Amino acid sequence: MKVYRHAVMVTTLLLICTTAVAIPDPKRQAQLEHLLSQDCGACHGLHMTGGLGPELTRAALAGKSRESLVATVSHGRPGTAMPGWTPLLSPDDIRWLVDLLLQGYPAP
Repeated sequence: MKVYRHAVMVTTLLLICTTAVAIPDPKRQAQLEHLLSQDCGACHGLHMTGGLGPELTRAALAGKSRESLVATVSHGRPGTAMPGWTPLLSPDDIRWLVDLLLQGYPAP
């Protein structure tokens, strides 16, 4: 029983460490929100309601895993206009942006 509890604790800590987001400072958050509205909004629409790219509203993203969204932003979508953003954004930046979209950006 003791070994089982230890394994559960270690697994939980690993999950927390691999999914945690280093929250950008306020200046970086403003830069990332600007990028989201200008660069992402150019294809996904000013209000993320779709355009060349699909809708990125909270409702449209419901049921999609955070990990798959992070992978899409990181690596893009081959055969589409969606580029990978890893040359310009850190993994923490990308996770923060995905979390912002999942929470409902832009706020109504």
